[in-house]
Amino acid sequence: MVRFKGFFRFVRRKKFPFKFIYSDAYWMVDLGNHIFPAKKYRLIYENLLRLGGKGENFLSPEPALEEDLLLVHSSKYLKKLKTGKLSHSEILTLEVPYSPELIDFAMLTVGGTVIAANKALEEGLAVHIGGGFHHAFPDHGEGFCVLNDVAVALEKMKHDGKIRRAMVVDCDVHQGNGTAAILSRKDYAFTFSIHQMDIYPAQKHASSLDVGLWTGDGDEKYLSALSSHFPDLYTAFQPDLIFFLAGADPYEKDQLGGLKLTFEGLKERDRIIIEEARKLKLPVVVLLAGGYAFDIKDTSSIHINTIKVAQKAQRRYS
Repeated sequence: MVRFKGFFRFVRRKKFPFKFIYSDAYWMVDLGNHIFPAKKYRLIYENLLRLGGKGENFLSPEPALEEDLLLVHSSKYLKKLKTGKLSHSEILTLEVPYSPELIDFAMLTVGGTVIAANKALEEGLAVHIGGGFHHAFPDHGEGFCVLNDVAVALEKMKHDGKIRRAMVVDCDVHQGNGTAAILSRKDYAFTFSIHQMDIYPAQKHASSLDVGLWTGDGDEKYLSALSSHFPDLYTAFQPDLIFFLAGADPYEKDQLGGLKLTFEGLKERDRIIIEEARKLKLPVVVLLAGGYAFDIKDTSSIHINTIKVAQKAQRRYS
């Protein structure tokens, strides 16, 4: 009888104590022969199923509402996107080929981050298998980023009265220039970015706090810089919600970065950001953001490791 009780206790225990937001449309967007690895989304999803993820763990996003997009983006820019009226120079700055399918993808990922923010507020943590498009500005896109899902979701939560203040913790290898510009001078938003200085974007808009590192700095310098600010920033600002951009691109074998972090270094980064937040009962939205490893399986593994860190922290501190 004791054996059966243990069995049923195991069955009832959820493998993942939070929700994932995901759509097959994420990886099916056709970008041609492009460095952006959209197929990583499908690989992550398949790996989560192998790790015990079930249907009830996954939520499907809906495209962002125009009224929500207008909290951040200009009506003129949105009209250009929908009607295909971007100029040649605007498409070059965007750095991905324009198509109606691309706009659908962008609107869907914004909707996904909005859902993730709501679920994190309800349950303490949520993971968007996507999102983190931090180079998009109110009136144009940059660096593979069409719409700024982070800023839209943050402004949506504030507009709806669900939060008083929020923090963006951007650990993508590239500085979050669009997010920093959008949220500058807004006392309810704190933007933190730790990034590589000697790569894109050339012009880095000031975040509330920027930590700039350089090619080859590696695990020790990176983690020392990060731990000098966390969890202190959490206790000082006391956000009601945290958006964590857990980019895989600080990795030592990434094609677009040179910080040279190892798998273990990236896991420790995730632990510092996620575990310290959950220890303080602060809700966290995990956005997987960038990642361009020579082997797409490395990128997928890094993102899965982030999810495993989140899983452990949520079980321990929820």
